[in-house]
Amino acid sequence: MNIILSNPRGFCAGVKRAVLIVENALKIYKKTIYVKHELVHNQYITNQLLKKGVIFVEKISQIPANSIVVFSAHGVSKKVTEEAIKKKLTILNATCPLVKKVHIEVSKSSKKGIETIIIGHKGHAEIQGTIGQYDNKKGKIYLIESIKDVKNLSVKNDKKLNFVTQTTLSINNTKNIISALKNKFPKISGPAKEDICYATTNRQIAVQKLSKITDIILVVGSKNSSNSNRLAELGQEMGTFTKLINSVADIKIKWLKNVNSIGITAGASAPEILVTEVIEYLQNLGANKPIEMLGVQEKITFKVPKNLSNKKC
Repeated sequence: MNIILSNPRGFCAGVKRAVLIVENALKIYKKTIYVKHELVHNQYITNQLLKKGVIFVEKISQIPANSIVVFSAHGVSKKVTEEAIKKKLTILNATCPLVKKVHIEVSKSSKKGIETIIIGHKGHAEIQGTIGQYDNKKGKIYLIESIKDVKNLSVKNDKKLNFVTQTTLSINNTKNIISALKNKFPKISGPAKEDICYATTNRQIAVQKLSKITDIILVVGSKNSSNSNRLAELGQEMGTFTKLINSVADIKIKWLKNVNSIGITAGASAPEILVTEVIEYLQNLGANKPIEMLGVQEKITFKVPKNLSNKKC
């Protein structure tokens, strides 16, 4: 059995930055660090930080006054920020800069009273934070998830309308939804390119290529990771048997029966150590040395805040 490794895969710049912010904060402040929601949607990362004493909370009310809080890579609403300030919390913002870009777009629309449509998944932390940037009571922000939602959507003023998207969506599905929006609301404005981030785009393109040369694809990523789920869905849409696995423990031997070539990728919040464990498991079953698929070389990096750039870390 041959192992083909998708390229690129795993950690994106936003996730690397978020993890570094928390790790540096632990060393610099030497006190309990609270994180609003999961820092990134990956069980392994969450468990590693728990071992280091990090406390994860869903509500600011769960954090003692004058403590340190890290906002997750998914971002938070304006209301959450205001609550943290009132409790005199030291705020360390690990929001991905690409998510922050969408926040700024929504906030501008809110100030101008322009109604906004956001394409994304209801209940996802990123969506909650982005919707929470719109606070103009005279305007409105609408969440849609599908073309069906576009058909059923009615707005107050279709001549002053904007749209944005979640950063971790399916490229193909989102293009179709945007096309439907533009057909229904010809005056609608939006970003020149959808807000889907470079890492999501690159990993989806890589999976499309991977699906053409493998019998099965294993996507390493947690069940609540949006970008990991989109990779698994894409592999299936391409006609390749694809499974989302949290770790090597999820692999079932029956999946590997009569498989000659197995592809492995990882969501943007999944660490490489989990991929390595999968490779070692497959090699113990007799698989060949893994082959790296050619792909886009990602050179994007995001700096951590100056107060957390501890040279000793």
